[in-house]
Amino acid sequence: CTLRSFAAAMLLLCAQSLHGSALPAVSSYEFTAYRMQQYNLAQHSHGMFRVTHRLHPFLTQLFSQSLCHAQSFMVSESKVLLKETLMPVYVAPEDEQLLYMYDEVKQAAATRTSFIFTRVLRSMVTATAFQLLVSNNAPIKAITDNSIVTLEGVLPGAGEDVPTIVITAHYDSYGLVPWLSYGADSNGSGVTILLELARLFQKLYSSPRSRPSYHLMFSLTGGGKYNFLGTKRWIEENLDHAESSLLHDNVAFVLCLDTLASGDELYMHVSRPPKPETPMHSFIQQLQEVASSRFPLVKMRLVHKKINLGESTVAWEHERYSMRRVPGFTLSHIEDPKSELRGSILDTMSQVDFRTLKRNGILIAEALARYMYNLSDKGSPNDVQVFKGHMDFQDSRMSSLMNFLTSVPRAAQLLDKEPGQILLVNSLEHEFKRYLQQVHRHTFRQDERDPDITFFDQMDQPIVMYRVKPAAFDLFLGGCIAAYLGIVYYTIQNFGYLYGKLKTAVKSKHQ
Repeated sequence: CTLRSFAAAMLLLCAQSLHGSALPAVSSYEFTAYRMQQYNLAQHSHGMFRVTHRLHPFLTQLFSQSLCHAQSFMVSESKVLLKETLMPVYVAPEDEQLLYMYDEVKQAAATRTSFIFTRVLRSMVTATAFQLLVSNNAPIKAITDNSIVTLEGVLPGAGEDVPTIVITAHYDSYGLVPWLSYGADSNGSGVTILLELARLFQKLYSSPRSRPSYHLMFSLTGGGKYNFLGTKRWIEENLDHAESSLLHDNVAFVLCLDTLASGDELYMHVSRPPKPETPMHSFIQQLQEVASSRFPLVKMRLVHKKINLGESTVAWEHERYSMRRVPGFTLSHIEDPKSELRGSILDTMSQVDFRTLKRNGILIAEALARYMYNLSDKGSPNDVQVFKGHMDFQDSRMSSLMNFLTSVPRAAQLLDKEPGQILLVNSLEHEFKRYLQQVHRHTFRQDERDPDITFFDQMDQPIVMYRVKPAAFDLFLGGCIAAYLGIVYYTIQNFGYLYGKLKTAVKSKHQ
């Protein structure tokens, strides 16, 4: 069973009776479990609406139907987040004791006898139960002081008043449980490609002879899984508050990278179809030409989705730019923006196809080079390779970047609170400073009186599992003791009579 590494079902089956001894010679066992998502966004609650610290004998049908199918689990995962849960749901990575407990739960559930009396009596005598208690009884509090960090850096082009191309990706992750959300494909893949593009194009921009007449701006945005709040605030700061910004000038287009580590399909999501002769239309043509000439198995398709201003959330990052009349599109191997692949605790390194990741990076880099250097009009063949040799994408670097990005969960509520996550954001900033110029770190803090998003604390909890006997066992044991005492009392009161009967029986036997 591919999903036994997640012991959600085990934690929810806390009061089931077990046959035998699941934890030999151990009366209690402490482990760390992680609570399901809980946050308020755009005045809507998500995850747990009301929270207590009591663990109930509760198993949802969604979990029970999904434990052996990764795809089904991801579908169920997204559905669970939309449901109102009146009790906390905890998830824990597997270990020997929890798995042993889970196996005995299944065995007890599978045990059937023909007579209900026999089944009840057997359960009263032999059953062992497990009681799970959360160690921390403090009330869960809302957190409104979270900050979102967005990084930006530039490769300045040759000349003055030249157009700007923006390449962006969000770096946070999302899933059923923040502490288990590693976001390898969504969106570690987009961040990895962006960092490799920055390294390769820095080499082209480092020489005046090969520097194109385009500013190339890179940005890594926070809060992408929460309505792209980091992108929204960064655009507002550049367009509404900054006196000088490249976004004020001639922006050719914005390329958003999102979920690019698997599949042979690439979808170009736009809010409105680009008009012919526009920079975005020309670049999309270059993408299609490079794909058809060098990667014929890749199927590319334009997906047009209008922005519904009546909705409180946006589907893709480029929609934040489109709402401010900045042309842009999102490149992804996912067609449906509501796909469960964009937010799952199963989005780990096992979901990443490095050959596909590298291919998509090469495709984007070659198309950018062809567009910026106008290679098509200069008669260069469609399969010409700009990035090869020392300019090629490095397998070892891409693997190292992905391993680093997935070394810690990147849920937004952890990125400014936990040491490992803070180090990760600082390391991304260091990568920007290594290859780019004019690097800025934008830290957006929320208005505590009217926050855009509200998180809640105690997302990881120590839980103690105790071995207990069911209440029915106490009744059974009390009955046995009462019967024993009754027999002893009756024997003492009628000892003469019983002795006479026994003596007569022995004498008759000898005769």
